[in-house]
Amino acid sequence: MLLARKLRRSSTDLSTPRYGDRFGYHYDPEGFGRFSERIAHTLGTARFLAVQTLVVILWFTWNATAPPEWRFDKYPFILLNLAFSTQAAYAAPLILLAETRQAERDRREAAEDRRRAAEVKADLDYLARELASLRMRVIDSDDLNRLEAKLDRLLAKDKDRDAKDAGGVGAT
Repeated sequence: MLLARKLRRSSTDLSTPRYGDRFGYHYDPEGFGRFSERIAHTLGTARFLAVQTLVVILWFTWNATAPPEWRFDKYPFILLNLAFSTQAAYAAPLILLAETRQAERDRREAAEDRRRAAEVKADLDYLARELASLRMRVIDSDDLNRLEAKLDRLLAKDKDRDAKDAGGVGAT
């Protein structure tokens, strides 16, 4: 009953792909993607090109100079052409899949970089506001210190004046 409901739901829900249940196999898209990246990485190396060039040279040399009964691919080299065609037919989609996966990773990385940049900017804005606040406090405290010093001088003058006035009045 549950399986029938699951099959009914999955057959009507076109937004999610059905993997594996149909033919009794399991297809791991992530694993296949990693495989395609390894193939693309291998096909894009100088070592692969050098080995492939060496194989082609040996192929030509063997099939052109070996005794006729030992040659496996005569002059138009149809088997070699078939091998290259097969290689190209499989390599191109695998390379495109690897490039697509790399582009997805680059997009995720760029989104993460933008998110981090926004966080850093917010942190820097906060620190700039805090620094401005501290500067205002320091300026205010300097002004306050100057004001207090001025008030102390005025109070000292006032005390001196009162002392002079008190000394002069008592003497008369």
